[in-house]
Amino acid sequence: MNRNKYTYIWVSLVVLIFGIIFIPRIVDRIQEGTIVQNDRMNVKNNSDELSYVMLNGKKRRVPVFEFIDQDSLLITNQDYKGKVFVVEFFFTSCPSICPVMTENLVEVQNEFKGRDDFGIASFSITPEYDTPSVLKAYAEEHGIEDLDWHLMTGKQEEIYRLANEGFNIFVSEMPDAPGGFEHSGLFALVDKKGFIRSRVDKFGNPIVYYRGAITESQGENDHGEEEQISILKEDIKKLLQE
Repeated sequence: MNRNKYTYIWVSLVVLIFGIIFIPRIVDRIQEGTIVQNDRMNVKNNSDELSYVMLNGKKRRVPVFEFIDQDSLLITNQDYKGKVFVVEFFFTSCPSICPVMTENLVEVQNEFKGRDDFGIASFSITPEYDTPSVLKAYAEEHGIEDLDWHLMTGKQEEIYRLANEGFNIFVSEMPDAPGGFEHSGLFALVDKKGFIRSRVDKFGNPIVYYRGAITESQGENDHGEEEQISILKEDIKKLLQE
């Protein structure tokens, strides 16, 4: 009887200790959703390593493309081979987020000025208006000087397919949106081998894209979303060293 009593006390003590130490941690993880997300993504939360963006179990590559740039040159995905580059979808007459996106990319351009292994790819979502001459004037007005920063135009359906299916960056004609077009304002980061890369969030999941419409000086927007240009620069440097 005494032996059973002592055994019961020890078991109770072990259960109590387990509850004090581990249950709060489990509750916190469930509340934040990290159990499901970490198990699903299985990505190390290591800021020194950039994740690959996956699609159907495969590393996502930049799709094949072929467009004309601001200098009336034919530019393809092969022109970016061996380069780290940033991808955006914009239009020169955009009255809302595009000027901020361009300002941010000019900052990125200046950060990596003189490097022949870095570039920027800007695709116009109003290609009928954004002719090479219009893109050239836009580049001169905004200080776009890097020879590897190509502002491209072409057939609208091909550019929209590249955005929505190739990069999964939303663009659409929308009469009620500023300028008549809706787009996400996101930047994609591509490594030297043509794979889309990103850092991971606090749960170990790839952020996939970088917010392009918030400046470093702003810090965050009205929705409490933090700027990501500073981390984009950091991640470009990491890929340049690979």
